[in-house]
Amino acid sequence: MKHKIIIYLTGLILFASCGVLKEDEKETFKRPNIVFIMSDDHAYQAISAYSDHLIKTPNIDRIANEGMLFTNACVSNSICAPSRATILTGTHTHINGKINNSLPFDTTQVTFPQLFQKEGYATAMFGKLHFGNNPKGVDEFMILPGQGNYLNPDFITKNGDTTITGYVTDIITDLAINWLDKKRSKEKPFMLMYLHKAPHRPWWPSPKKFKEFSNKVFPEPITLFDDYKNRGTAAKSAEMNLLKHMGYSHDSKIRPETLKSMDKVKPKVWEYKDGFYSRYSRANEEQRALYEPTLDLINDFFKANWPAMSNEEKMRWKYQRYMQDYLGCISSVDDNVGRVLDYLDENGLSENTIVVYTSDQGFYLGEHGWFDKRFIYDESFKTPLLIRWPNKIKAGATCDEMVQNLDFAQTFLEAAQIKSPASMQGESLMPLLKGNNKLWTRDAVYYHYYEYPGVHKVKRHYGIVNKEYKLVHFYHDVDEWELYDRKKDPQEMNSIYDDPDYNDIVNELKIKLTELRVKYKDSEELDKHFIEITKENKKH
Repeated sequence: MKHKIIIYLTGLILFASCGVLKEDEKETFKRPNIVFIMSDDHAYQAISAYSDHLIKTPNIDRIANEGMLFTNACVSNSICAPSRATILTGTHTHINGKINNSLPFDTTQVTFPQLFQKEGYATAMFGKLHFGNNPKGVDEFMILPGQGNYLNPDFITKNGDTTITGYVTDIITDLAINWLDKKRSKEKPFMLMYLHKAPHRPWWPSPKKFKEFSNKVFPEPITLFDDYKNRGTAAKSAEMNLLKHMGYSHDSKIRPETLKSMDKVKPKVWEYKDGFYSRYSRANEEQRALYEPTLDLINDFFKANWPAMSNEEKMRWKYQRYMQDYLGCISSVDDNVGRVLDYLDENGLSENTIVVYTSDQGFYLGEHGWFDKRFIYDESFKTPLLIRWPNKIKAGATCDEMVQNLDFAQTFLEAAQIKSPASMQGESLMPLLKGNNKLWTRDAVYYHYYEYPGVHKVKRHYGIVNKEYKLVHFYHDVDEWELYDRKKDPQEMNSIYDDPDYNDIVNELKIKLTELRVKYKDSEELDKHFIEITKENKKH
């Protein structure tokens, strides 16, 4: 699908020619390197620069301490492949075609790595892309097929597939540092996409982190036992409850033979086929020897205690097991981010390198009793964003403006003085990075989620979000609206859409929402179109 997009150029006056250097600037401007670090499903709640109640992440925090922390960064569609397509193209998913994980990406779209490569940058991509086997615009790549594996992962390369023994987070970092150190052209500025699989489900920490984190106890979210009162059908019917929907062998490290020996384990939950051994079978004998003692302890406890537990106790146990594995995976990410930052420092590259840390979306860590993402609600919608650029970004700065993954491509291009295509729909973050917030004109963002019917049963919805309010329209098999006061109700426990005191707010936001749908070329006709092609795709 091709649409001509008219984008706003307000806020780009810091680099007035937007990619065309004047003669007197050529001698003084040195193009920055870019290291774009993205994890998969890394909740902002699990970064200590945002909150240290769950885990300490000193290395990721360094990026914020030496740069800028964004507290209202968000995504335009909270699901893996669509978010990545938006980041690469600077377009909403209804423009680039990747509305969900199954429908194809429009490969005629221009991606920002192509533009960097064309302008003489050394470019590379290592880790999880999630779609496509031949990423455009990178000199070298080694990417995981689909979701990839934590243990002894396979990689797709220009020279064919290969398998590397080890733990995926360490391996992706090895590949990135090796390229920086030995393979890239040292005569060129570089743009590196360093993309972690972790902490995507099913969570397999490294053996060391598995042992360490399985002994930790984590505070519970205050909404762990949410009953979804004062909200609509979508929250009540979603299938991502820790007790009811999170698997045993797939997610909690309970061996299939343990479950079989216990006959009937309740509640009965949906499981991936052979969810335990489809992952763990990749471990070699040496690796298994390191995992087995911790697995034994978990399975012995489950066997001895689960039958007598109340549902409340089961929920709490599942939450702890979830956090132990999820945060164990993140701890490895943090260690490895530190390795890359140290390499940049030790090799004199930090001064002129933009370092970005983000996730492809947010994630529920037991809030509302949930895991996964998809919703426009904050834990899913908001994403971590930390950016360091010495001498350009003030150290320790914080920004609360409404920014999106839609903005990354144009930000990087402007920083490198490369002209952005008119098709891109984001806004460069450069004014904010420079501290010129008055040049930032956006006060609200647009969100649209499409993957229904599908896993987790989160209904299709679109909405508008500003600093104060969130207005959501659930459509397709329901027609329901929700409104949240983000200041008074940060946990989003009470929709006030039908409260007469908010009638004026609802009417104002509906007008602005319509304007955003027009601006971004979205419409009811497109909604119907994507419903139909999703049905056709499922048939085949």
